[in-house]
Amino acid sequence: MEISRAAMRKLMLLIAFAILLFTGLQHFGQVLAFLRFVGGVASPLLIGGAVAFVLNVPMSFFEKKLFRPSPGGGRRRGLSPKAARVLSLLATIVVVAVVIPALLLIIVPQLAESVSGLGTTIVSAWRRFAVWAEEQFVAYPEIYSWLETLTVDWESLLASVVDFVGSGFGNVLSSTISATKSIVSAVSTVFVAVVFAVYVLLQKEKLGLQCRKALYALLPKRGADKTVEVCRLSHRVFSSFITGQCMEAVILGCMFFLCMTVLRMPYALLVGCLIAITALIPIVGAFIGCGVGAFLLLMVSPMQALVFVVMFLILQQVEGNLIYPHVVGSSVGLPSIWVLAAVSVGGSLLGVAGMLLFIPLTSVLYALFREFVYQRLREKRIRVR
Repeated sequence: MEISRAAMRKLMLLIAFAILLFTGLQHFGQVLAFLRFVGGVASPLLIGGAVAFVLNVPMSFFEKKLFRPSPGGGRRRGLSPKAARVLSLLATIVVVAVVIPALLLIIVPQLAESVSGLGTTIVSAWRRFAVWAEEQFVAYPEIYSWLETLTVDWESLLASVVDFVGSGFGNVLSSTISATKSIVSAVSTVFVAVVFAVYVLLQKEKLGLQCRKALYALLPKRGADKTVEVCRLSHRVFSSFITGQCMEAVILGCMFFLCMTVLRMPYALLVGCLIAITALIPIVGAFIGCGVGAFLLLMVSPMQALVFVVMFLILQQVEGNLIYPHVVGSSVGLPSIWVLAAVSVGGSLLGVAGMLLFIPLTSVLYALFREFVYQRLREKRIRVR
C-alpha cells in the first residue's frame, strides 16, 4: 500500500517527536538545567509581559470609557488613536504610581499603630505567662529543685559563641558583595521589564498582528485558526480571573474592616488588610487570614476571638453566594471539583503563584476539552443524557 506524502510527513514528525521525548527523559537533569538557564535569561521579558498583561486591564478601561468614539462615529473626541493610547497608558501609570502610594500613606500609619498595640499585647501576655510560671514553681518546688540540678558548661558555651561570631564576621564581606550583586541584578531586571511592558502596551495591536502573521506563515490555516482561538480564550479567562479575584479580595477585606469597626474589635484595619491579601489565594486564603486574625484577638479576649470566627463564617457565606458569583461570575467557568484540583496541583508545583495560575489555565483546558467532546458527539450523532 502506497503512503501519501502528507501521511509520511506526519509519520516522520511523530517519530522525531518520540525521539526528542525519549532523549529528553534520558537527560532530564540537563534539560531542566537548560530550561532554568533560559528562564533566567528571559526573566526580564517574562516579568515585563506579566506586568503588561496586568496593566492592560485598567489601560483598556481608560481607552474604552474615557476615549470612546463619538456617537456619530469619527475620531475619539478629537484625539488620534495613538494619542488616546499614550494618554491611557499615562493614566494607568498615574493610578499605579500615585493612588497606591497614597493609599499606603493612609493605611501604613494605622497598621503601625495596630502592630504597636499588638506588641503591647504580646508583652502583657508574656508577663502573665511569667507570673503563671512563677506560681507553678511555688506550687511545685520539685520543678525548681530539678532546674537547680542542671549544670551548664559556660566556658564551652562562650567559646562556641566566639567561634560562631568570628566565622560570621569572616563571611560579612562575601555576603555584602553577593547582596549588592543581587540588588543590582534585581534593579536592572525591573528596569528592563518595565520598559518592555511599556513597549508592549503601546504596540500591542502591532505585536499581535505580527504574531498572527508568523502563525499563519508557519502553521496550516486550520492550526493557526485554532491557535488564535485558544490565545483569545486564554486572554479573556486570565483577564477576567485576575480582575475578579482582586475586586473580590478588596470587597472582602472592606467587609471585615467595617464589621470589626462596628463591633469595636481591635486590629480592624490590620485584620482587614490581612484578609484582603490572603483572599487572593483561592479557596484556602481567607481561612489563613481567619486563623491569624482569631489568634490576634485570642490574646486580647477569647470571647472576641469566638465572635470573630462566627463573623467570618457568616461573611464567607455572603461572599461565596452573593459577591463571588457576581464579581468573578462564570468567566472562569470551572466546576468546584476542578477548582480544588487546580489549587492542589498548582500549590504543589509552584506554591501560591501556582494556585493563581492553574485555575485559569485549567479553565482554558476544560473549555477546550468540553468543546472537543461536544464536537465528537455531534459527529457521531450521539445524545448522552
